[in-house]
Amino acid sequence: MNSAIRFILNGEDVTLGDFSPTDTLLDHLRLTRRLTGTKEGCAEGDCGACTVLVGRLTETGLRYEGVNACIRLLGSMHGTHVVTIEHLAASDGTLHPVQQAMVDCHGSQCGFCTPGFVMSLYGLWLSNENPSRAEIESALQGNLCRCTGYEPIVKAAEQVAKARPSSLFDPLERDRTEIMAKLWSIRSAMETIVIEKDGARSIIPASLEAFAETLSSEPQATIVAGATDVGLWVTKQMRKLDPVIFINHLPELQTITVEPSSITIGAGVSYSEAHGFLEAVIPAFGALIDRIGGQQVRNAGTIGGNIANGSPIGDTPPPLIALGSQLTLRSHSGRRTMPLESYFLDYGKQDRMAGEFVEKISVPRPPENAHFAVYKISKRRDEDISALCGAFNLMIDLDGHVENIRIAFGGMAATPKRAVHVEQALIGKPWRWDMIAAAREAFDQDYQPLTDWRASAEYRSLTAKNLLTRFFLETAGAPAQLQRFEMEEA
Repeated sequence: MNSAIRFILNGEDVTLGDFSPTDTLLDHLRLTRRLTGTKEGCAEGDCGACTVLVGRLTETGLRYEGVNACIRLLGSMHGTHVVTIEHLAASDGTLHPVQQAMVDCHGSQCGFCTPGFVMSLYGLWLSNENPSRAEIESALQGNLCRCTGYEPIVKAAEQVAKARPSSLFDPLERDRTEIMAKLWSIRSAMETIVIEKDGARSIIPASLEAFAETLSSEPQATIVAGATDVGLWVTKQMRKLDPVIFINHLPELQTITVEPSSITIGAGVSYSEAHGFLEAVIPAFGALIDRIGGQQVRNAGTIGGNIANGSPIGDTPPPLIALGSQLTLRSHSGRRTMPLESYFLDYGKQDRMAGEFVEKISVPRPPENAHFAVYKISKRRDEDISALCGAFNLMIDLDGHVENIRIAFGGMAATPKRAVHVEQALIGKPWRWDMIAAAREAFDQDYQPLTDWRASAEYRSLTAKNLLTRFFLETAGAPAQLQRFEMEEA
């Protein structure tokens, strides 16, 4: 057993054993390391002023991703390479091409948000030599600007795509082989790490088996993967967590298996990693992933975490339930599998026994003749929190009757929940307008939504019914009706 984590910070090897489980990466950078180029803005992963790059080993090599340092807990940094804005310029002060493009295109005014923008653009520059306008905008979804606006920043991204200096200039390209060797050395020497400070413990298990064993003896521990939710418990609710088990480094939880009938996703797979696979197999699901927060949130947050925390407004449970997904839970004594919809029991209560954790989720491929759609309704397009999310999975027989339909909503009840009465009102009936009108009334039997700051109960109820209507219009081949419906809704 070890008592310190190891990672690389810019060009320095770091061994750290004196921190609390709720210490954030941002505070360590600014207060301990005095790397104050990384800013604190919202402290909840929305504004992007704290963006840094984190490099980690994957099956395809060394991968760098932008993350929000404000909600990234320090205990999750073992075996990574953290890159801040201070690492970009050359030793003689020459700006990196990404920085120079921001200057040339007048992409900075007050300057507070600029380091975060530069780091997001740097991540894009490293991974995409010729990004489209849409790809640039996607890379900047997690960064907010209230000075210059986004146009000059987008132009800077377009300009820098054409500037490719020698690998000797860029620090990550120049030192890639050395960095990979160091990270492999850290991984190969991995053993369970326990760090205690002020009576609170951070635990970084050496393997999946060690994780299961640790959770068996510490069933009340907080499990942290991406910290896109738990991070806010720390920065907004000031919770004291003890112990915390960090699992984002475990490769056993980061596998994706694509089979003819299903795709199986490990609980530690991030939204960004799952996106390409889901988009290829279930395009509508891939489109939903694009709408979960900004790039930094998708790079850190995991589908397993979105399920495990049992939030009634989580974005992924409704489509997963509508698709008939199976959840596998694991403990020190074995595994058990259940339909995902059975996992959610009540508000804040899931069918997870002491010592169990989410290991993987198996998502069936919809048949070729199935109609599947998922709709997220939120105040802002790329928002972490939605007012409601609805998913529809429909099979129509040769006679035009509903052979089967599964409908699930989040944000309408204490848990993500199927609309069983609506389903029963449609199964065996013709897929026609009059049947939809009748089925809309069944929503009141399935859901009694609450009013909160996101939306009123009346809004949620009406919107859910309208999403059924929208799904019908999109699948019944009625573009004129759909256009009229959208105009009425607007």
